[in-house]
Amino acid sequence: MAERVLLHAGVADSRMYRRQLETLAPARAPDFPGFGRAPLVSDIVDYRQFVREAMPDEPVALVGTSLGGRIALELTLETPERVAALVLVGAGLDGHRWSEEVESSWGVEEEAFERGDLDAAVDVNLKLWLAGPRRTLDEIDAGVRELAADMQRNAFELQTGHELRMAPLEPPASTRLADVAVPTLVVTGAEDVRDMHDIADKLAAEIPGAERATIADTAHLPSLERPDEFDRVVLAFLRKHGV
Repeated sequence: MAERVLLHAGVADSRMYRRQLETLAPARAPDFPGFGRAPLVSDIVDYRQFVREAMPDEPVALVGTSLGGRIALELTLETPERVAALVLVGAGLDGHRWSEEVESSWGVEEEAFERGDLDAAVDVNLKLWLAGPRRTLDEIDAGVRELAADMQRNAFELQTGHELRMAPLEPPASTRLADVAVPTLVVTGAEDVRDMHDIADKLAAEIPGAERATIADTAHLPSLERPDEFDRVVLAFLRKHGV
């Protein structure tokens, strides 16, 4: 059985997988620089190299959500010998043209962040990514809501004064999806923003043999909101492929 390396979203940190460290064991979940307990030491971060250094020597199953999904995909293309299987959950993808809804939310969040109102910045973030476009935050479990808010606030605090950027992959992943040669599962939360479904559809269509799954009653963080269903879907895929 391959070890599972769990890569968190850019609106969270490794705590979003605290349950999966047991249910998907053997598993590890590093904090990216600028998130959780990992300080940001440079504005430009080579996430792929960071993850490689956090991985065991043997090929792993990469499970990535959002930013973590984008990193997992790019790492698979850059060093395919290190990856045995790939699970992309609400994954980001270079070159995507974001909707007005997402761009507008980011603008409001940035304005709040710049004036030092972290509470407002966190609230905007949670409404977009945790609740999604069709739900309110009041509909989200209070414990999940509080953890998501704490993870996002912590990231804001660590990143204050920095302009965090990813070291780019060349050529970009969006032009190389047909080169992915490991079993791949593409997952979205049914309540996530349209952008994530559009990206997932592209990934599922262009990655050879990719499988597709949607988890009901959750938006961008299904490992937190619907952990039982998330674990069931991911484990079924990994066991199917003997990983």
